[in-house]
Amino acid sequence: MLRAVDASALSLARSDDEPPLTIPRDPAREAARRELSKRMYHENDPSWFQRALDAFWDWVGRLFDTASSATPGGPLGLVVVIAAIVLVVGALWWRLGTPSRGPASSAALFDDRPRSAADHRAAAEAHAAQGHWNQAVQERMRAIVRSLEERALLDVRPGRTADEAAAEAGRALPSRTDRLRSAARDFDDVTYGGRAATEQSYHRIAELDRDLERTKPVLANSTSSSHSADHNARRGAAE
Repeated sequence: MLRAVDASALSLARSDDEPPLTIPRDPAREAARRELSKRMYHENDPSWFQRALDAFWDWVGRLFDTASSATPGGPLGLVVVIAAIVLVVGALWWRLGTPSRGPASSAALFDDRPRSAADHRAAAEAHAAQGHWNQAVQERMRAIVRSLEERALLDVRPGRTADEAAAEAGRALPSRTDRLRSAARDFDDVTYGGRAATEQSYHRIAELDRDLERTKPVLANSTSSSHSADHNARRGAAE
């Protein structure tokens, strides 16, 4: 193409009645550059986006070649390593769930619609019958807390979280403290942690609900009386 442009420049530089002229190399190169810079020669050039995309894929190709040369087994070994990393990340994501942005138990346990423990139990059983274990676990935990409020073992307090309810209920039901905390964790994992509940987790929390109904609370007055009686008995024995 340069030769053709040089010929064109030479033909333009001379007239019909003048003999051909020999143009030095540098002026000829400059004339060719000016000719090639015209728009008509660049109509089919790739766009800036296509050039950037080509440069990116060239960089990816060089990176892959470098990594495969440093990995035992070459390209096949690199593919195996990448697949193993993807499987590990997928397994961790499935096991731990979607990371939550805030504290696990930052929202209230109940919404603005007051319902009885029986209402929450009925809703839990309806969700369980359809295999909706997340909603079943949530409603059963609400039934537990509402039942404790109805028995005056917990004060009715708006905005209470599952962890707070478990900690407060553990004072009146110390033998069930660990199970209450476990139920609160299940509720938080499902509601705020992005994890999926299972049938076993629902049956576990439902059994706790039934067990709490049969459990007698340890009241503060009875505890004080018991300590006082033990103290008096020890004092009488000493005398």
